[in-house]
Amino acid sequence: MTLYTRFAAHLDAALDTLVASGDLPAGLDRAAVTVEPPRDVTHGDLATNAAMVLAKPAATNPRALAEKIATELGKLDEVETVSVAGPGFINLALTEDTWRAELSAIRDEGEDYGKSSRGKGVTVNVEYVSANPTGPMHMGHCRGAVVGDALASLLEFAGHKVIREYYVNDAGGQVDVLARSVHLRYREALGNDVGEIPEGLYPGDYLVPVGQALAREFGDTYADAPEAEWLAPFRKSAVASMLVLIKADLALLGIHHDLFSSEAELQAAGKPEAAEADLRARDLIYDGVLEAPKGETPEDWEPVVLPLFRSTKFGDDQDRPIRKSSGEWTYFGADLAYHYQKAQSADALIDIWGADHAGTVKRIVAAVQALTGGKTRFDVKLVQMVRLLRAGEPVKMSKRSGNFVTLAEVVNEVGKDVVRFTMLTRKSDAQMDFDFAKVVEASKDNPVFYVQYAHARIASLGRKVAEAGITCSTVDLSQLDTQELALVKLAAQFPRIVDTAAAAREPHRIAFYLYDLAAALHAAWNMGKDDAARRFMIADNAELTCARLFLAEAIGQVIRNGLGIMGVQAVQEM
Repeated sequence: MTLYTRFAAHLDAALDTLVASGDLPAGLDRAAVTVEPPRDVTHGDLATNAAMVLAKPAATNPRALAEKIATELGKLDEVETVSVAGPGFINLALTEDTWRAELSAIRDEGEDYGKSSRGKGVTVNVEYVSANPTGPMHMGHCRGAVVGDALASLLEFAGHKVIREYYVNDAGGQVDVLARSVHLRYREALGNDVGEIPEGLYPGDYLVPVGQALAREFGDTYADAPEAEWLAPFRKSAVASMLVLIKADLALLGIHHDLFSSEAELQAAGKPEAAEADLRARDLIYDGVLEAPKGETPEDWEPVVLPLFRSTKFGDDQDRPIRKSSGEWTYFGADLAYHYQKAQSADALIDIWGADHAGTVKRIVAAVQALTGGKTRFDVKLVQMVRLLRAGEPVKMSKRSGNFVTLAEVVNEVGKDVVRFTMLTRKSDAQMDFDFAKVVEASKDNPVFYVQYAHARIASLGRKVAEAGITCSTVDLSQLDTQELALVKLAAQFPRIVDTAAAAREPHRIAFYLYDLAAALHAAWNMGKDDAARRFMIADNAELTCARLFLAEAIGQVIRNGLGIMGVQAVQEM
């Protein structure tokens, strides 16, 4: 139990005491009661809004209630002082020994520090990337891939069971285009002059080896055969080859999915029909006619009876068709069935989508709500595109790849850790620039470097202490003063940050926190440049050096734990 959860328990016990004494009625909802750092550090170490939240339902004065709660909390050995501010906020200052105990807890718990049981084993399906299987991963996919993977790790760290899923869109027209593009490369491999790649086909050279492999497998069997004979086998082979490329590209980022679900297999198994039948049985799908398009009606528009989902019942602006007039499934109809399938094996669903899909969020959220009876939490996290820059200028596209910059090219140039950390330095739905020069810059303005450098500094301290012949078999943490314990107070917030980030589904909060923690470590380190007494290693004072090394290594542990969630390695030297 970490410091914040422990004090939440202390607060609960104080409130129970007031219920027992008749100062509070029983059964009050305490869900909105918090224990957190005060906004102003001069107010103390912890603050709670308990009196402000409970006073109204308890029909009492918030300040009077705060005084009673403060009296109970003031009895704790860990509390130095307690005060009531304003209309009823309660501020606590903790004893220095309390912070020293938390420092020891960080070291004792090690890589488990910050883990929680918030998730209570609830299974969450996180679906991310899910790019069309038509080529290698490009930088348009990168940010969503990193956000999804970091979110999955964050949820696991917070006690959830997580399914990492990739939805393979192998049933649409784009895979037919892929098959035709591969057939062209197949003919090319047989020695045919195919000329320029026609408009509308995929031009990338990455399809050349796929065509060569098919030429070895089939010879010239399909060189002049009608499309109907080769389209299906070429499509299957091409998708399989693209998935090999995609998995290899994702592996460069340290990303491995638990499950690759095929849209084609889902449709072949009749899952869309099953979802439609379920919703029809509950009168959530009906046969109707869509309204004419707004504005000037096209001449070829005709009212057609289509199966419509009652998405307006769930907040959408109109009901949505699940099939086209041809009988084919709409994107929405196929997605509806896919989410119906996912909900069978998970308690909560999270989709990571590009921001260009924002217009479809409301209807798919409505569909999942309908399919699960509102029992399955469903979040869609939107991810904005990343603009690639080199010296402030947009990066030119790659000819080999077919007019895009591949993920592999970027990872090979700047490294996995730089790419992953950078993608989490802003909230996912905010615009982002990725400047090749800035992301490898050794400066405070580069969060990747700044956090890694903090960890490397700590590692170097351990080496220097060992080289100086100082052994730390026992450590006296009373050597640490108020300034040094301020670092512990920041490190102790990590479990709380994990909890709030997991609840909000926002892994970028970990990156923000690590930057602040690294900045505090660097500030403490730099004090030693002006004042020798503030240096972490003082050769002729082994006792103080060991206490400060203990502190630094605990900060390093928290940095490693946070970087681990982000999928970034903590370096030993730079």
